Amino acid sequence: MNDYRELLKGSLDLVLLSLLAREPMYAYQIIKEIHTRSTGVLQMKEGSLYPALHRLERVGLVESSWQHRNDGVDRRYYRLTTRGLEALATRRMTWTSFVAAIKGVLVHG
Repeated sequence: MNDYRELLKGSLDLVLLSLLAREPMYAYQIIKEIHTRSTGVLQMKEGSLYPALHRLERVGLVESSWQHRNDGVDRRYYRLTTRGLEALATRRMTWTSFVAAIKGVLVHG
């Protein structure tokens, strides 16, 4: 559904920070986790993911490094920085307040 895509755009940074708080991940793993954890509702494309990861990296919330593997498939892993963990905590509080406000409007609308 198109509405989900628009909603995900507005909360993509929070989603990425939350996933990376659990463990470092590579891009395809992030895409699969978003799909799995949203029970298939949210679909992430590489064309949206990489710019978001690079933006978070530029502002110091995420860092990345290449992991060389014996099978020849090198992967770039992304992980949260200390600033990223702090930003996640703040954004989670903001999100929780926002959801409560929207629920208030919907329930009492």
